[in-house]
Amino acid sequence: MTNLEFTLRLLTALVAGLMIGFERQWHHKSAGLRTNTLVSIGAAVYVLLSILFTEKGTGDVTRIIGQVVTGIGFLCAGIIFKEGINVHGLTTAVTVWCCSAVGCLAGGGYLIETFIATFVILAVNLFLKPLDEWLQQRK
Repeated sequence: MTNLEFTLRLLTALVAGLMIGFERQWHHKSAGLRTNTLVSIGAAVYVLLSILFTEKGTGDVTRIIGQVVTGIGFLCAGIIFKEGINVHGLTTAVTVWCCSAVGCLAGGGYLIETFIATFVILAVNLFLKPLDEWLQQRK
């Protein structure tokens, strides 16, 4: 992998995480711009590192991705909290988890797929929110 390709993949992760983080920050969620951007970049860096190891004959990209999923899951558990019978932060936690998947896509070199996934995540957070609120208010 060339330095240019490494940089392009990392920048793709940055832009995708920034887009998702901007939407979360805009809606005043606890994990916003910096969190989602850093999660996406971090996931991409781990995937890129594992690719570099694999190119040298040592390492397995899929093992690193599995560890990213587990580690981000642990991080997301800290975002979720219960208040009485209500649970808060679940959508934000899942968005952070999805952001790590976007970073893994970018790190793996799937740049078009990275932006497709980013737009799907944004669409779910933006366009399903009114439907979700309507369903919650329905008795």
